[in-house]
Amino acid sequence: MNKTQILWLASALSGVVVAGCSKPAAAPQVATTTETPAVSQSETLVAGVGLNMDNLNRSVSPCEDFNQFANGGWLKNNPVPAAESRWGSFNELRDNNNAALRAVVNAAMAQTTAAKGSTAQMVGDFYAAGMDSMAIEKAGLSPLKPELDRINAIKDRNTLLQTLARQKQMGSGALFGFGVSQDRKNSTQHIANIRQGGLGLPDRDYYLKTDARSKSVKAEYQNHVARMFQLMGDSEAKAKQNAAKVVEMETRLANASMTRVQQRDPYATYNKMTVAEVQKLAPNFNWTSLLSNMKAQAAKEIIVGQPEFFKEANRMLATVPVSDWKTYLRWHLVRGTAPYLSQPFVQENFNFYSKFLNGTKEMQPRWKRVLGTTDGTIGEALGQEYVKKTFTPEAKAKALEMVNNLRAAFQEHVKNLDWMSEDTKKQAMAKLNAFAVKIGYPDKWKDYTGLTISRDSYVKNMLDAAQWNYNKNVAKLGQPVDRTEWGMTPPTVNAYYSPTMNEIVFPAGILQPPFFDPKADDAVNYGGMGAVIGHELTHGFDDQGSQYDPTGNLRDWWTAEDKAKFKQRTDMVDRQYSAFQPLDSVFVNGKLTMGENIADIGGLNIAFSALQKAIANKNVGKFDGFTPEQRFFLAWAQIWRNNSTDDALRQQVLTDPHSPAAFRINGPLSNMPQFYKAFGCGPGNKMYRPDAERVHIW
Repeated sequence: MNKTQILWLASALSGVVVAGCSKPAAAPQVATTTETPAVSQSETLVAGVGLNMDNLNRSVSPCEDFNQFANGGWLKNNPVPAAESRWGSFNELRDNNNAALRAVVNAAMAQTTAAKGSTAQMVGDFYAAGMDSMAIEKAGLSPLKPELDRINAIKDRNTLLQTLARQKQMGSGALFGFGVSQDRKNSTQHIANIRQGGLGLPDRDYYLKTDARSKSVKAEYQNHVARMFQLMGDSEAKAKQNAAKVVEMETRLANASMTRVQQRDPYATYNKMTVAEVQKLAPNFNWTSLLSNMKAQAAKEIIVGQPEFFKEANRMLATVPVSDWKTYLRWHLVRGTAPYLSQPFVQENFNFYSKFLNGTKEMQPRWKRVLGTTDGTIGEALGQEYVKKTFTPEAKAKALEMVNNLRAAFQEHVKNLDWMSEDTKKQAMAKLNAFAVKIGYPDKWKDYTGLTISRDSYVKNMLDAAQWNYNKNVAKLGQPVDRTEWGMTPPTVNAYYSPTMNEIVFPAGILQPPFFDPKADDAVNYGGMGAVIGHELTHGFDDQGSQYDPTGNLRDWWTAEDKAKFKQRTDMVDRQYSAFQPLDSVFVNGKLTMGENIADIGGLNIAFSALQKAIANKNVGKFDGFTPEQRFFLAWAQIWRNNSTDDALRQQVLTDPHSPAAFRINGPLSNMPQFYKAFGCGPGNKMYRPDAERVHIW
C-alpha cells in the first residue's frame, strides 16, 4: 500500500471512529413500493462523510424519482440565486474555488512592484484594471475608438476584408470562425479551419423558427442591438435602422448554417481544400490576400466546416452594401467587448443575454465577473498560485489511482461485451490503452512572453490578450502538435475528453468535494469523481469519439456489423432521452445530447464496476444507514443536483449537448439493474425499465 492509500484509509477510518462514538440514531426509512434494503432497528447508525442526509426527501420513493429522493431537500432549500440562472454542485464548488482565487488575485494586486512579465504582475495588474470602475467609466467607449475608426474608414470590399482580418486577430466572431487546430485525419499536424459563425444569438434556430418563443427572442434581440447602437451614439431612428439591418444579415447567415445536430458529424464538417479550391468556392473573399492579412499565409490547405455557408457568405459580400457591412462590424466589435466597457454597455449586455435569455435577475458582483475573466484570459498564470493552495500531490496521486482503476474496469467491460466482435474489441482495447491522462495542472506552464498587461485599461488588456492568443494560435501552422498543452485552466470545475489528442483531462478545480473528497468513503468518491472519470473515458467511445482511432485520427476501425449494432443501441438512447420533458411542450433533443448521454450511462456503469473491485474482500458496512452501493448512487445524484430558471432550461435544451440535470441523474439509473438491486426497484416503478428497453453499450 502506497502513501496515498494509507492517507486515504486513515481519513476514512477517522470519520468512522468519531461517528461510532456518537449517539445511536433512528435508521433512515426508504419509501419504495418494493422491498428495499434498510437498517434494522437494532443497528447503530454510523455517520458518513461526503453526503448530507438533510438533502434527501424521504417522502419520495427512490424507485419513482431518484432525483427527488436524493436531492429533494436540497432542491427545496436552494433556489436559484438572483445572480445566477442555475444553481447546483458545480456552482457551489466554483464559489468555493472563487474564495481561494480571490485571495490569489488580491495578493497579486497588492504587489505593485512585481517584476514585469511575472505571474504576479500579470495577474495583479489584469485584476486591478478590471476592478478600477472609475477609470472604466471615465474611458467609456474610447478604448474602442481606434477599431471603430478603422471600420468607419472602410470604403470598398478590399478595405472591408482588411478590417475583417484585423477583427479576426482580436477574437471577433464576425461573419465566420477561424482558427488553427489539429488535422482530424492527421493528428500530428496543425491545419487552418474556417467554419460558420457571425451570429449574435446563441443558435441559428432563434432566427429561423416561427414559434412564439423564438419570434419573441428574435424581436427582443433586435431591440437590444438598437439600444447598443444608441449607446454608441446613433440616434434612436438610426439605431433601429441599423439593428434591423444586422438582424437581416445574420438571418441570412443563420439560414445557411448547419444545425447543431448536423455539426456533430465529424465527417460532414471535414472538407479539406487547397487555398485555390477555397478561392473557387468563395472567390469574393480573395483568400490569398485575406489569409496574409490574418497572418495565416503559411496555410496551404484549409478545412472548411460548412461549404454551403461560405457560398452564401460569398454572395453576401457581393450583394450587401459596404455601408451595411460597416454597421455589422461595429455591432460585433461592441458585442464582443461590452462586458468590459462602461456600465451602460455592461448593463445592456446583461439585460439581454443573462436576464432575458436565461432569467438571471441580478448581475454578479464586479469582483466575481473580473475574477472569471482573469481565469478565462490568463488562467495558467492565475492557476499556478491556485494549485499551490488547493491541490496536493497526494490528491493528484489518488486521482490517478482512480483513473487507472476506471480504465481497468472499462477494459473488463469491453472484454465481456456480448454484441461486439473480437476484431473490433481489439481495436477498442488499443484505443483505451492509448488514452493519455492529465490531472490537476500542466507539467509545463504556458509561457506568456510577449503579452503586455497593465493597470491602465481593462478593455485594452482584453484586446491585447486576444491578439496575443491569436498570434500564438496561428503560429502553429506547419508546426507539430504539442501534446502537453491543456484546453482548460487549473481552477476550472469541469473535465474533458479530446478525440484528436485521445486524452482525458481533469483540472484541479473539479478534484474537490463533493466530486472528490479524501475524507469520504470509496462509494462516495466513485459515485462522484469516479463517474466523471468514467464519463470522460466513455466519450472516447460515444457516437462521435468512437470514430477516432488510438492516435486521434478520424478513421473507421469498426466492422460493418458491429457498427450497425452500435447504431441500434445509440438509437435507443435517442428515443429514451427525446421522451424526457423538462418543461411543458419542451423536450430534450436526444440527437443533440447523444454523446453526453452515452457517456453518462457508460461512465456510471464503469464506475460501479470499479467500486466493486475497490471494496472487494473488505468488510464495508453502512454509513448513514446506506450500503456502499446505495451511497454510490446518492453521490451520483449529488454531483448533478441543480435548480434552473425556466428560461435557462429552454436555452439549454436548444443549445447545450448536455441533458438537463434531472435526466442526467434518472436517465442512466433507469437502465441499470445494479440500481434496481440497490434500492429494491422492480416492475411497476417509474425508475424501472424492462430488459428489452434498457440501454447497454459499454
